[in-house]
Order: sequence, then C-alpha cells, then structure tokens
Amino acid sequence: MNFKHLYYFWVSAHAGSLVRAGAQLHITPQTLSGQIKLLEEVLDKKLFRRSGRNLEVTDAGRLALDYADEIFSLGAELENVVKLDQEIAQTQLRVGVADSVPKAVAYRLLEPALNRFDSLRLLCHEGKLHALLSQLAVHRLDLIVADAAMPSDVNVKAFNHSLGRSTLSCFATKPLAARAAGNFPASLGGMPMLLPGTDSAVRRKLDHWLRSRAISPRIVGEFDDGALTIAFGREGRGVLFAPTVLALQLKREHALSEIGQIETIVEEYFAISIERRVSHPAIASIMSAARNELFGA
Repeated sequence: MNFKHLYYFWVSAHAGSLVRAGAQLHITPQTLSGQIKLLEEVLDKKLFRRSGRNLEVTDAGRLALDYADEIFSLGAELENVVKLDQEIAQTQLRVGVADSVPKAVAYRLLEPALNRFDSLRLLCHEGKLHALLSQLAVHRLDLIVADAAMPSDVNVKAFNHSLGRSTLSCFATKPLAARAAGNFPASLGGMPMLLPGTDSAVRRKLDHWLRSRAISPRIVGEFDDGALTIAFGREGRGVLFAPTVLALQLKREHALSEIGQIETIVEEYFAISIERRVSHPAIASIMSAARNELFGA
C-alpha cells in the first residue's frame, strides 16, 4: 500500500470534497481523484460515493478512515515525541483560538508557555471552531483553545482536555459601578449596557438571565469582539460582562470594578489536541497553569 495515496484519501474524507481537499494539499482535484483510485484498486473496494457535489465514504471507506485516523494520529505523535529531543529554541506551537474565546482569556491561557520557553515561537490563528478542527485534523495546528468541547458530530480524531471553568461577572467604571451597587442584579435595570453579539452563546445565556429577573437594561452597544467591548467599557459607555477569572486584570489594567457575579452562567474552557496524553512541553505547561493557577486560584 502506498501511504501517500492513503493520506490523500484521509484528507479528502475529512474535507468531504475533492476541491476542498485539493486546495489543502495544493494539487488538482483530478490528480487527487487518480491517486485515490489507485488506493481503491489496491484495496479492491470503492471508498467514496457521490452525494451531489460532495463525497460520502462507503462502508469500506469508513473502515479505511478509522485505520487512517489512527495511523496518522500515531505518526503525528511520533513526530512530536522525536522533536522533543531537539533544542527548545526550535519549538513552534501552532494554536487555533476559537473566536468566541475572550482574547484576554486566550492570552492568560497561552502566557505560561511563553514564560517557560524564551525561544518558543507561538503561531496563533483565530477562527470558528469547526474550521479550526479541520486544520487540526490535517496537523496544521497543535492545539485549539475553545470555550466548548469538540462537537460529537465532528469526524475528527482529537481529544478534549478541560482547562477550567469561570462564572460571569458584571463590570463597569467606578461611577457606573457606584450607581449599580447595593441591589445587584436588580440595580442593572435601566443601566447602559454593552452586550456580546447576538450570535454568541453567552449572549443567549445573558438574555435568558436578564428576562428571568425582569431586568430591562438600556443596550447601548453590541460587540462580537470582547476586546472592543472592554475598550468601550473603560471609557464609561456602559456596564459589561466578562469571565470572573479576569476580575483582577480588568481592575488593574482597565480600572473596571466588579459589580456582581452571575453564579448561574458558567463558561468552560478546553484544550483540544490530537494527543490523548499530551507530550508537547508547551501544551503541558498551558494545561498545568490553567488548572492549578488561572482557574484553580
């Protein structure tokens, strides 16, 4: 068996399309199709069937894909373990950060790796979780930082590693915080408020929480970017919501005071990797610091 042909099949199966797989592999769909046919001839089985413009794996294809997942996962693990013997100066850490993760949280999670390894080169990519998982599947990422576990319907051989949990808190500049003090959360009624965008999961939780307590805020801004929310908040434009774990940082760096904590809204953060047992020292330091310091404090 030619493992190059198996690799082409593996990428195509996860991509669901020869066009998308060809773009990832930088070869034409025609060449890719020809290489996969050679594999099918060796196995004497059809591995794909057409479904409109997309590809679906056959029963034989699913069996081959399970083996290919294991083969290339072990290959990547072997490569990582061998590279650990090299000088740490040559280490790169390719991290995908889900765009729903607050940037301040992402920094706090990744900071320990930079502190431990002076010559570490951190390559960060932000995007939707599903898109990042496809990059992880073809080993273009070493790690994904997300605020949700990998969905069960995603056909990627990867593992969730819980980093920790944080409640949500309400923050504002001192003048606004003074106005809202004393009877939280009822005191938020009528207050100017800066909320996450309507597409975010935390916004849906906040809307439900506000309705359940009959709180009618005056919404002055909605932001997809948490850093932009903080920028408006520190100028006194409204109260905002952020993970409680960031309370000290928001007070120290942005002069924001914590008005109150929402115990019923809890955000959980995950490291997603292709390794069940993490061997990359930088990833191990991220996980250890998150569990023992950031979220464990």
